[in-house]
This record gives sequence, structure tokens and C-alpha cells, in this order.
Amino acid sequence: MGDALVAILLGLPMTLLVTAASFAIGLVGGVPLLLGLRSRIRFVRLAVRLVIDLIRGVPPIVWLFLLYFGIAIGSFRFNSLVAAIVGLGVISSAYLAEIYRGGFATLPRGQFEAAQALGLGRATTLGRVLAPQALRTALPSMATFLLSLLKDSSIASTIGVTEMVTAATVFARQNTATAGIVPFFLAAAVYFALSIPVAVFARRLDTRLRKAL
Repeated sequence: MGDALVAILLGLPMTLLVTAASFAIGLVGGVPLLLGLRSRIRFVRLAVRLVIDLIRGVPPIVWLFLLYFGIAIGSFRFNSLVAAIVGLGVISSAYLAEIYRGGFATLPRGQFEAAQALGLGRATTLGRVLAPQALRTALPSMATFLLSLLKDSSIASTIGVTEMVTAATVFARQNTATAGIVPFFLAAAVYFALSIPVAVFARRLDTRLRKAL
């Protein structure tokens, strides 16, 4: 059991890398999608809505397969790690854009009208008045999504990323006589241990924000 745990922990840095990099891409990529959803141009809003629904409507494993096996330009193709990060990052962008939108939806209409009455431009109103308040409301949902993304990072094992599930699979195959399903129970335990701090943080943050609001 000790050897299995060591093998799985060797895949932990890759799991954290995929999760952190994908979430970072989502944090940034969700902003232009949010702006598209809030555009005054109907065609832009509909186009962005279609893109978001398409990204969210297709299973993550399909996107990873498309990026890893389906994109090849000359000698260029994504390696497994980049395909996993880009794929999960794009998916994160769509989900976080919806979370951002939900944060803005909770703001009173009077906030925008008051900013206009003060002569603030649309960009200033969005960036300095509305966004900080919406972000505060959206933080618990963002933390919850991060928790989900941590677990979804295991999908990267399907295209060969050597994260914890891959490490558990390799160890089980190399020790078929003694390992059994123990490596996978250990991997589940590690995921659970990683999830607890994020889950606790999300609940406490949600409680504090509800009291503040």
C-alpha cells in the first residue's frame, strides 16, 4: 500500500498543474465571454451564447480527444498535457462566464443608473463599480467550480497525462497480483483530501458573503 501511495503522489503535481492552469485560463477567458453576453449588439450576444452552450453541452472528454487526436497542422499537434490544459481551460472559460453573469445578475439595476448619473463611462462603470460587487457574489460559485475542476482533471488520464489516475492505473497493471483496486481507493482518498479545504473555504466564504449582503 505504501508503494501504491508513493506512486500516486508522484502524479499529484501534474494533477495540480492541470487544475491550476485550466482554472487560470478560465478566469481570464471567461471575461470576454461575459462581455459578449452583455453586449448591446444582439448578434454578438446570440453568437457568444451559442459558443458557451456548445462548449458546455459537449462532454469534456470529447473536447480533449478532439484537441489531442483531431488537431494536426503539418508537424504541429498538441501534446497530452497542453491538450488537457487547453481543453479544460476552454471549458472553464464557458462555466466561469456563466458564473460571472450570475454575479452581475444579482446587482440592483440602480447601481448602473447611479453610475450613469455620475457621468461614469460604460467601461468605468463595469470595471470599477459593478465588477467588484459581482465578483464578491460569484466567489463561492467559483470555489465550487474549482472543486469540480480538480476532480475533472482526472479526465486528462484518457489522453496520457501522467496525473494521479494514470499513476494508479500503471501501478495496478504492474502489480496485478497484489495491487487490485487498492491504488484507485488511494487515489480517491487523495482527491478527497484535496477537496476538503476547497469545500470548507467555499462554504465559509458563502456564509460570510450572505451575512455581509
